[in-house]
Amino acid sequence: MAVGCAFDCACLARQPATAPPAGSSEPAGAKLPSASGFVVRFDKAVSDKAFSGRVYVFATKRSGGEPRLSASNWFMPPMILSRDVKGVGAGGTVEFSLEPGAAMTAFPTAFGEWEKRAYQVQAVARLSTTAPVPGAGEGDLYSEPLQVEFTGNADGVGGAGGKPVELVLSKVVAAKEFRETSRIKYFEMKSDKLSAFHGKPYTVKAGVVLPEAFDDPANKDRQWPTLYVVTGFGGDHHSVRGYAGANYKDMLVVMPDATNYYGHSVFADSAVIGPWGSALVDEIVPAVEAKYRGAGDGSRRFVTGVSSGGWSSLWLVVTYPESFAACYSHVPDPVDFRDFQQIDLYGGSAGTPMNMFKDDKGERRPIARQGSRPMLYYDKFVAMETALGAGGQIESFEAVFSPKNAAGTPRALFDRATGNIDPETAKAWEAYDIRLVIERNWATLGPRLKGKLHVYAGEMDNFYLEGATRLLKESLSKLGSDAVVEIVPGMGHKEAPEGRKAMLEAIAKVK
Repeated sequence: MAVGCAFDCACLARQPATAPPAGSSEPAGAKLPSASGFVVRFDKAVSDKAFSGRVYVFATKRSGGEPRLSASNWFMPPMILSRDVKGVGAGGTVEFSLEPGAAMTAFPTAFGEWEKRAYQVQAVARLSTTAPVPGAGEGDLYSEPLQVEFTGNADGVGGAGGKPVELVLSKVVAAKEFRETSRIKYFEMKSDKLSAFHGKPYTVKAGVVLPEAFDDPANKDRQWPTLYVVTGFGGDHHSVRGYAGANYKDMLVVMPDATNYYGHSVFADSAVIGPWGSALVDEIVPAVEAKYRGAGDGSRRFVTGVSSGGWSSLWLVVTYPESFAACYSHVPDPVDFRDFQQIDLYGGSAGTPMNMFKDDKGERRPIARQGSRPMLYYDKFVAMETALGAGGQIESFEAVFSPKNAAGTPRALFDRATGNIDPETAKAWEAYDIRLVIERNWATLGPRLKGKLHVYAGEMDNFYLEGATRLLKESLSKLGSDAVVEIVPGMGHKEAPEGRKAMLEAIAKVK
């Protein structure tokens, strides 16, 4: 979907197979600390400045492991307590208390509704200004995981039933290492466009796979056809090593990192997150191709992606048609906002707004399914994102498609309490409705898109994305476009094999 990269991608939520650090949980048979709440303390050794931002306690009912590492798991998320704080000094504390009126956001239930049982708990302070997942961004602080017996407040807060347990923020998330090989390379550069927008140096990254014969002296002056791969939500440039196989040996493969503090940039220019699309086309593409003898012009340059990357690939070709020979877009996020995962964003009015949480019959709207069975609902998904803060899928859409509000943050598409859509914000989203953009500019855009559009949706998309692609197909057909738009029977949320095959055949014809 928007809501995710490929349904079977790592970003969707598998709990990482990370062993708990030594001493992080109690030995078998030992009495667990009794907890009626939590006190999170900033260790002076790792944090000597006042902190303002969001602090978390993550908890799971599983013993062992690090609860923070499941924060991006949509289908098996941890329990979440979070608080926004200001000016907490070195050595200072933040309390998560059962006292009435205690300030915090909780998911999936209020703190006072937690079961009395054992939990694996871990605290996090979010310091990274570029990473979308709290507790995973370089510079974020976290505590050792600890197993506790939660007592609730049956005996009064801090009474005989337990007392607040201290979690010490003593660890710092390190930068994720990019392992290079003879063919797999790391690329980074300062983006002048994004730096100017943010008012500070902004570095962009990419993973690169060189052609197999790149170092052959006979090819020293050869420029290679180049494939840009945009990952789905939750992915980044580290996934490029999956393109080092035989199918991609005769091309340069570039995987630019689309992530930012709000989630996925989808490489569109935005009022909130900045000019990501033009930064890619005007800065990253020329620089990486100059360094690695890439395409050099749009006739030999292709772009593909799955889910959010599928939307990105289609958007880039529609927005910069001369910069790419073709796109191969797989299960893209909504490409027609009349069917935004079954929701018509334009269907309401100020008097009778459309609702994100409930359909016309008052039934809860699902956001994910397995086959025909709903697995996740909009209201619960949004509640989880609210507890986590910026970086979730829904606010990622808003960060790209919405104008700024007075605070400089994305204007909300809908009320988080009621689910009611704001028609004025929905109207602003028209600028990113790919079907509308094509229709409104067809007279000049149509000839420039000839032979370039290839879109593949799954008939049983796990995030209900096929409906929007059907509407796009109908629109393009009426316009007389030669676009290839296929709804693959029985397919879920993944790359379409026929689309990959067609793309590889097209690239093979490039000299």
